[in-house]
Amino acid sequence: MNTKMILQFLLALLICSATVQAQEKFPFWKEVQAFRAQDSLQFPEPNQILLLGSSSFTRWTDINEYFPKHKMLNRAFGGSSLPDLIRYRYDILYPYEPKQVIIYCGENDFAAGDTVSVQTVLNRFHLLFELTRFRYRNTPIAYVSMKPSPSRVHLMPKYMEANKLIKKYLATKKKTAFIDVYSKMLNADGLPKPEIFVEDRLHMNAKGYAIWKKIMEPYLLK
Repeated sequence: MNTKMILQFLLALLICSATVQAQEKFPFWKEVQAFRAQDSLQFPEPNQILLLGSSSFTRWTDINEYFPKHKMLNRAFGGSSLPDLIRYRYDILYPYEPKQVIIYCGENDFAAGDTVSVQTVLNRFHLLFELTRFRYRNTPIAYVSMKPSPSRVHLMPKYMEANKLIKKYLATKKKTAFIDVYSKMLNADGLPKPEIFVEDRLHMNAKGYAIWKKIMEPYLLK
């Protein structure tokens, strides 16, 4: 190898290193790479229900026991917001051939700060939906409503408004569904049922997921 070739090789290494370092600065880079590693070992079968979103899906590790008649491919990662799903669509959305895509995301967008408006989250969802529809022209897409939780009661008005607007938007699109889990998670006083959450008052326990199972099952494709 002559000097010129050595310099070219070193330059290529520097470029690759810089690219990796830049990518690692994005949130959830390692989580997404773990999905890619799984796919490289055994690529998922087609015609599964693809789950995308944040921790309410991520922590549902026994979801296949709730829906034994359905094959689920879970590509959700805890803490994610809609821009994260958009950013990583080539890793967690586009590689597969799902029979249905189900999205649960948006809560963390509002939790990121008071400056995040309902319109901002709605615009983000519009973009994610259109990018999903661009890749999957005829695949049914469902959205699970943002849930209420005791630790985020202050955000419930934004969740309700965003849920309403997302539902209205999806009603204008073909092969879509809006899955309302919000209303069934409330007591008669309009506050979240505390008994369906774990100690952090944000994530659900088995009682909470039992509510989701009952609501979601009629929407799942067989």
